[in-house]
Amino acid sequence: MSKCLITNNIRRLRFMANEMTQQDLANKTGVTRQTIVAIENGKYSPTLELSFRIAYVFDEPLSEIFSYDYADDPILKKTQKP
Repeated sequence: MSKCLITNNIRRLRFMANEMTQQDLANKTGVTRQTIVAIENGKYSPTLELSFRIAYVFDEPLSEIFSYDYADDPILKKTQKP
């Protein structure tokens, strides 16, 4: 199983938002708590729509919440920019 290339700051942002619970974030974004747990732990990559919902809840740009490890992407390694 390959490692997840998407990392996130959701746990830190929840803590900074008056220690918002995973359930609170799940309720605000329309998913289950288990989905939030899986995203936070890097076991699940959220859809673009869910990513935007999470960004909206925290009033942050997507780049503050999610990052992508381009260097470890096996497909992009094959087609590296000159």
